[in-house]
Amino acid sequence: MSFQENISLKPFNSFGIDCLASFFVTVTTINELNEALDFAKERQLSFLIIGGGSNILFTKNYNGLVIQNKLTSIELINEDQDYFYIQASAGEEWHQFVEYCIQNNYAGVENLSLIPGSVGAAPMQNIGAYGVELKDVFFKLEALEINTRIIKSFSLKDCEFGYRESVFKTSLKNQYIILNVTFKLAKQPKFNVEYGAIKTELERMNCSELTAKNISQAVINIRTSKLPNPKEIGNAGSFFKNPIISEVLCSTLKKQNPEIPIYPSKNHQYKIAAGWLIEQCGWKGFRQNDYGCHAKQALVLVNYGNATGKEIYNLSTEIKQSVYEKFAVELEREVNII
Repeated sequence: MSFQENISLKPFNSFGIDCLASFFVTVTTINELNEALDFAKERQLSFLIIGGGSNILFTKNYNGLVIQNKLTSIELINEDQDYFYIQASAGEEWHQFVEYCIQNNYAGVENLSLIPGSVGAAPMQNIGAYGVELKDVFFKLEALEINTRIIKSFSLKDCEFGYRESVFKTSLKNQYIILNVTFKLAKQPKFNVEYGAIKTELERMNCSELTAKNISQAVINIRTSKLPNPKEIGNAGSFFKNPIISEVLCSTLKKQNPEIPIYPSKNHQYKIAAGWLIEQCGWKGFRQNDYGCHAKQALVLVNYGNATGKEIYNLSTEIKQSVYEKFAVELEREVNII
């Protein structure tokens, strides 16, 4: 394990932002993670844990230690009459974990195919797509408490999952480092094909049988058709959350915009498609210099080459302002701003 100085973070964030970290280290074991934390403590450095770097926007150099979590392993740790219990280390790439499950006939995560990032990041923001959220397949996780270095276990209830959030983004933010996640996958799966264009894509694929593999391929086809590959165009996927609004505001917006895509949420609230709001404000396909809004999906902000994080952040601020002025809806960034 070696600590590197003044390292470019461009290869380590999906936006491809070229900024420097004062120190950088990759850890592959819990002992190495503790060594890295000791290194930061001894030198009074701030530190940042990254996995795939797919949910981060760097707006400046990082004056501290960046720790890349590369703890890897996937194994079946238990099973009962109804479920398989699969444990994956936090440094595993999320989509590779999904592929592992499909290859071994563990259904349940197929709708979450091709989401960028690592297993450890998945519960932090309760990732979700096409009608499935991480909480639907979650059993428990283990995390290292930074102050005490004690490994603690968190149940589904402990994690307080909400829409794109968990306790690790709220009351326990920056207090724990996730080490591994255990998933509870049903032996008799109930496939979810009601959301989005999955049914249509399955028909186009001429699928005669509903399987996790077929659903995964349909999701991959849909995502690749409208979302840019971060390896080709820098991006972090959806930049904003879909806003949750009140029944009163929902009624007002429907009267003004009958075609607005609104979906029922909890507690008499409603969810609006943020991409639609942004598109109505004219941002879809916008480009200035090397930054902009993707031509196929307005929810995705992109770096076409040499954009700075500050330029992308400023664009997100302009988008937020324009959506609020037009619809009185406050957009919330999903991406972590550093």
